[in-house]
Amino acid sequence: MPHLKIFLIAGAAFAATGVLLGAFGAHALSSHLTSTSLHAWETAVNYQLSHAMALLIVGIWGLQVEVNAHPPTPIIVAGWSFLSGIVLFSGSLYALALNGPSQLGPVTPIGGVAFIIGWVTLIGAALRR
Repeated sequence: MPHLKIFLIAGAAFAATGVLLGAFGAHALSSHLTSTSLHAWETAVNYQLSHAMALLIVGIWGLQVEVNAHPPTPIIVAGWSFLSGIVLFSGSLYALALNGPSQLGPVTPIGGVAFIIGWVTLIGAALRR
């Protein structure tokens, strides 16, 4: 259950910060960023928000499936994949949009792969049920 609590808390925290970062980008950064950088920022926000919801779904699904036992491994793998994907994918895009080091560029697709692993793992979990 500790994993599930982490996923629920992280999902809610990433959702809240996603809304804040979206508003910050739209209101405070829009006149300071190039259109390419602003698009990267918006992409980071969109992926952060959608995968924050995925984390909440994983946490709730895990609680529903295994109320008094350990959640199935695929659900745990999916949760950690979504969490790491948000940090790597969205985090690197935020940094790049703010003129962070270009070495972060290769980190973005690693985060994207983490997202894909999460979704594919959830497909597997659903098929096993």
